[in-house]
Amino acid sequence: MAKTKRRYVCQACGSVSPRWQGQCADCGEWNTLVEDVPATVFSQKHDLSRGGRAVAFEPLNAPTQLPVRKSTGLAEFDRALGGGLVPGSAVLMGGDPGIGKSTLLLQTAATIARGGNDVVYVSGEEAAGQVRLRAARMGVADAPIRLASETSVRDILTTLGQGTPPALLVIDSIQTMHSDTIEGAPGTVSQVRGCALELIRYAKETGCAVVLVGHVTKDGSIAGPRVLEHMVDVVMSFEGERSHQYRILRALKNRFGAVDEIGVFAMAAEGLEEVANPSLLFLSGRETPLAGSAVFPALEGTRPVLVEIQALIVRLQSGATPRRAVVGWDNGRLAMLLAVLESRCGLNFSSAEVYLNIAGGYRLTDPAADLAVAAALVSALADKPLPDKAAWFGEVSLAGEIRPVAHAPLRLREAAKLGFTRSYGPTGGAGGDSGNGYRGLAALANLVDQVMGSA
Repeated sequence: MAKTKRRYVCQACGSVSPRWQGQCADCGEWNTLVEDVPATVFSQKHDLSRGGRAVAFEPLNAPTQLPVRKSTGLAEFDRALGGGLVPGSAVLMGGDPGIGKSTLLLQTAATIARGGNDVVYVSGEEAAGQVRLRAARMGVADAPIRLASETSVRDILTTLGQGTPPALLVIDSIQTMHSDTIEGAPGTVSQVRGCALELIRYAKETGCAVVLVGHVTKDGSIAGPRVLEHMVDVVMSFEGERSHQYRILRALKNRFGAVDEIGVFAMAAEGLEEVANPSLLFLSGRETPLAGSAVFPALEGTRPVLVEIQALIVRLQSGATPRRAVVGWDNGRLAMLLAVLESRCGLNFSSAEVYLNIAGGYRLTDPAADLAVAAALVSALADKPLPDKAAWFGEVSLAGEIRPVAHAPLRLREAAKLGFTRSYGPTGGAGGDSGNGYRGLAALANLVDQVMGSA
């Protein structure tokens, strides 16, 4: 028999190393490598073509009943899920500590339980009394939820197997669960993978929707083995800054719907409140036009959201190296845009510090924000406010051209609904409708002329 090779698995990211070392080479964490005995590898002479059971194959066009989604009672949660919870699905929800994951799930569990469904809430991080105190503060203590504080997966599944499967099972969190069939402390790679597998198997066999709460690392990704995200049906991220009141629920993976939809919530004293019109939340406080401020109609799935982009230019008197500070946008994208403005439009940013901020703590990934960012930068450089009640969108190429973006009419309708009478974007971006104050810009130089007042 071949000698068993030793391997060491990082407990933070799941990477495998042939030898022990103090720091993980993949995630950079210290003292996280633990020796793991690999599974037995059989010889190539071992024959697997007999001795098993026959697999029943089915045609691809066999009649299949579509799953009936169950509403969570929160329209924003349903939107992010793609219409509601699918029976038998496994949902993994991650987010920073204190962002409101447990609060959201407790509200959801209470709403579903009040609708006449059996709901089980298992907390491995808090005592049952702590959960009851939070429920009383949120006003949901009267909801018929079966509550338990337990970390043993065997005990949880044994108890659930004695009765009818619940409609919803919440596990808070998967990193605290423990299986006595696997060696290792709770939170290790093998324990997280094994416990999640047992809970997902229970969901598939009984039709119970299972929601697993997952911890995140310092860079925002879900802690534990990456295979955990492949095992579940839906991966959701609860995002936001604790200094701001809003929270965004975003689907990173969804086998039953789109992954671009978001749900917006606002943190209140009684828990999380739904925000039906997030544009009003991110644009609050805009009374008078100021230099360096531009409004961008972002698109999250099928939902347009108007956000404010703020820029500040500070001229340096000495030969110090200027700073480039960005909050809520890609730093490399800003450097590219500054290079295009200098090369194609003749503007000088090399001797000035540039500060860019997305108001409200919002994070932008939409490439259509290029034109709005450029408008804010040019406005701050010229110290001239942009036209009042105007929205800006369009992608900027390295040649200084303004390229078309997706769903321009949807962005324009959202801007018009909030009272914006003018919009600037790529030529032909309005879909042939230029009667709503839309003006097409062919190149970034046209934007500079518009702001400087020479057009």
